Amino acid sequence: MINMDAINLVDLMPYNIAVDPVVSAAAQAIDGELRVLTNQIKHLSYFNRLDTITEAETDELAWQYHIDFYDPTLPLEQRRELVKRSYGWHRRKGTPSAVEELIATIFGSGEVQEWYEYGGEPGYFKVLTSDPAANASKAAEFIAAINSVKNVRSWLESIEITSGDSMGIYIGNALHTGEFITAKQVT
Repeated sequence: MINMDAINLVDLMPYNIAVDPVVSAAAQAIDGELRVLTNQIKHLSYFNRLDTITEAETDELAWQYHIDFYDPTLPLEQRRELVKRSYGWHRRKGTPSAVEELIATIFGSGEVQEWYEYGGEPGYFKVLTSDPAANASKAAEFIAAINSVKNVRSWLESIEITSGDSMGIYIGNALHTGEFITAKQVT
């Protein structure tokens, strides 16, 4: 494979033309401009460099890809992740996995439980997350994000914030086996 960064225009020419000093000088003059263009071409595709795009580029791509739940106040890494995953979400819009992925991207962890998994009314689902940031102040943003990827016929019943911690529970047990011997003193 040809490495575009290391190639010279003179190397591509037939020998009889490359030895001409005027053509060789012209090719070397054009080489510098071609290298500049080659370096600029690498920056055209955002998909190759989504981990390094600037804040402004991230905001523009979020608008371009119609990320309805995009929040420009989120940290840059989170916004980049939203842009990366937006194409997949649009393809799988309306599925529980798209909702779960969105929740995991914004809040770190999350799970969708369908109505039949917890005994609810048909057509409803609930979201479980362990992130305390999904509190009342962020509830509107959280619900708007879920509504943007959920299917239209399903309804969000509740958002449950779960918290867990490991704690030591100790259980003790004692077992005694043996016989009772009654001793009486005889006088």
